[in-house]
Amino acid sequence: MAEQDQLVTPLMRIEVDLADVLELGKTSEGQRRMIAIVGGTFSGRIQGKVLPGGADWQLIRNDGIADISARYPLETTGGARIEVRSDGYRHGPPEVIARLARGEDVDPASYYFRTMMRFETADPELAWLNGILGFSTGRRRAKQVVLDVFEIL
Repeated sequence: MAEQDQLVTPLMRIEVDLADVLELGKTSEGQRRMIAIVGGTFSGRIQGKVLPGGADWQLIRNDGIADISARYPLETTGGARIEVRSDGYRHGPPEVIARLARGEDVDPASYYFRTMMRFETADPELAWLNGILGFSTGRRRAKQVVLDVFEIL
């Protein structure tokens, strides 16, 4: 475990506030849906707010895995803006996923929710974000996603 600990370092926690799910329909690949991002906050090595205007585009695949692709802006307390691109998967036992769909608070250890993250900013002090990859462990709440983000070293 010590070797693995040297490969990542905590970066931030992002709490993303969500609109209602917009169902787009069943395709040959699965159920397409979109969830607008309406705000939120982040804290850690950098802190600030999640700006509205982003979205989480999902495909609930025929095998039950949610294929997630989110894009949204952050604004630090100092006014710097950062684009986040986050792609990953969420899945678990059908009864757990059904509870999440009903908006219940479910122990995140009972399902898999991980994303890979990229960042882009024009702010010179945060330019280091442009060259790193992050990964997150996630938790879905009724109207929010909480992501613990780690920098991959």
